[in-house]
Amino acid sequence: MGFRKSLAAGLAATLSIPAFAAPLPRPPAFAMCAACHKTQPGASSPMGPNLWGVGGRKPASLTGYTFSPALQKLQQPWTRATLIAFITDPRKIAPGNRMAYAGQKDPAVAAALADYMLSLK
Repeated sequence: MGFRKSLAAGLAATLSIPAFAAPLPRPPAFAMCAACHKTQPGASSPMGPNLWGVGGRKPASLTGYTFSPALQKLQQPWTRATLIAFITDPRKIAPGNRMAYAGQKDPAVAAALADYMLSLK
């Protein structure tokens, strides 16, 4: 195989390797969330569970944090739709949960928060 073909094959192989995406920029509305939730891998969050890797995780499954019985009852993993619903009205989704947050009524802001949380991986 010629040099050019070898170079092209090497570049194609390199470009086909999935890159690790950096988290999205933190939305301004996340400042309220950041008061209780950490977003770095392995960081302990005494006030609220660490949100690193929340996407696809089953609610109340993070080790090292004591979740309310209300969150322990939830079974569906955190997806964009379930996060948006929870961010919008946490008391409706998990009645009796301990999170002191009334919810985000602006659908665009709730979606931006969910997208940011899902990028934490």
